[in-house]
Amino acid sequence: MIRHCVFVRFRDDVPETERAAIHADLEALRAVIEGVGKVQFSANVSPEPFGRGFGHGFTIDFRDAAARDAYLVHEAHQRAGARLVAALEDGTEGLMVIDLDVTQM
Repeated sequence: MIRHCVFVRFRDDVPETERAAIHADLEALRAVIEGVGKVQFSANVSPEPFGRGFGHGFTIDFRDAAARDAYLVHEAHQRAGARLVAALEDGTEGLMVIDLDVTQM
């Protein structure tokens, strides 16, 4: 299983309603892209000082790398991703993505 970990810095002027709508867009991808599993969202709640300004994040679990790869190029993901990036500080500079292979954990 691949765990897609995304960390974001929302612009201060992006209201909670827009953040929730972005989350809903990403959650909805489960219904249109095969192999997309659990989607989770949260604000950063770590007490450690290493967040580097990334105040929110989400994870998406994929059945395997092929499902993740199909998600990356899917038009619904491209639309949801564009909406997310538009809400971030400095566009893609406000985004960090790490994929973990948790199959062997």
